[in-house]
Amino acid sequence: MAPQTHTAAVLVDKDTHSFTFEQRATPTPGPNDILIEVHALALNPIDYMQRDRGFPAIDYPSIVGSDIGGIVVAVGSAVPSSYPQPGTRVTAFAPSFYEKGKPDYGAFQKYACVWKEMVTAIPENMGLVEASTLGMATYTAMNGIYTAGLPLDGRYTATDKKALLIWGGSASVGASMVQVARIMGITTYVTASAKNHGFLKTLGASRLFDYKDADVVQQIVAAASEDGLVLKHAYDAAGGTRQILDVLKEFKDGQEPVLASAPASIFKPDSPREPGVAVKFVKCPDEPTERSKHFDYIGQIWLKEKLASGEYGVGSKVELVEGGFESLDKALDTLRAGVSGTKLVIQV
Repeated sequence: MAPQTHTAAVLVDKDTHSFTFEQRATPTPGPNDILIEVHALALNPIDYMQRDRGFPAIDYPSIVGSDIGGIVVAVGSAVPSSYPQPGTRVTAFAPSFYEKGKPDYGAFQKYACVWKEMVTAIPENMGLVEASTLGMATYTAMNGIYTAGLPLDGRYTATDKKALLIWGGSASVGASMVQVARIMGITTYVTASAKNHGFLKTLGASRLFDYKDADVVQQIVAAASEDGLVLKHAYDAAGGTRQILDVLKEFKDGQEPVLASAPASIFKPDSPREPGVAVKFVKCPDEPTERSKHFDYIGQIWLKEKLASGEYGVGSKVELVEGGFESLDKALDTLRAGVSGTKLVIQV
């Protein structure tokens, strides 16, 4: 049973760019929500963007944060028994992004409500710290598959000649996409710092390139041509729009290539574009019912099965940040300054 109050990290207004730590009433989960006792929080760039700039848009006072490793303490009245029940250890993707920072739904507190679709039981051999790293990375990668126009349940063989360019493989979402593509049978062309190539190879990257090489675009085009593959899909996890477009424009014949971008930098007025190449921001279905089905497949079928089988797992090295909730601001400042191939996690 959850206590009546709990600790929460609150953004009190748009002009206060740091967290205030408060005791707030522990929410009762709505009909389709699951209440989770939070034990570990993984941090993402969107967290400091919302703290510093209120982007994506949030209402104040706000509780943000997305990635949770925790234990279910209560479920809503309409949550079927097939979903994680009280006492279950879970990974969860808190919907603060979709709820505009509505306090009950932010991860940065000891007890958080999460939509039932986005709570997944974890195997016995997985710890809650590791579980906290999965949510944002997994859903963003799968949303990238959707945005690129590929089926979430796609399975390909070598004869299908399906290929994907992943820019920024050492980012958590990039590493997750490497795993997703491997499971789907897609040949991947992955960029990352050379120091991260070995790790990405263990995740299933097919071909690896150092994005700092002056001729990296030519290397990727040559490799795909050598493999007899046509690059029609790309996933950007690190802001490499121009280089990706330079690759894709070499494969424009017939079907229009698609760049699915996780960074919001594509919305800047000076963001590059290339005639004949579609540039899309990574997203899920807009219509609520379709969005629910989409998330349900990811969390209750795909992720649950892949974790249980061992086909999919933590895609980044984990670095624990000491200090609990009160270390949030410092940890997010560290993330904003730049972290490569590592996921920062706070235990609470």
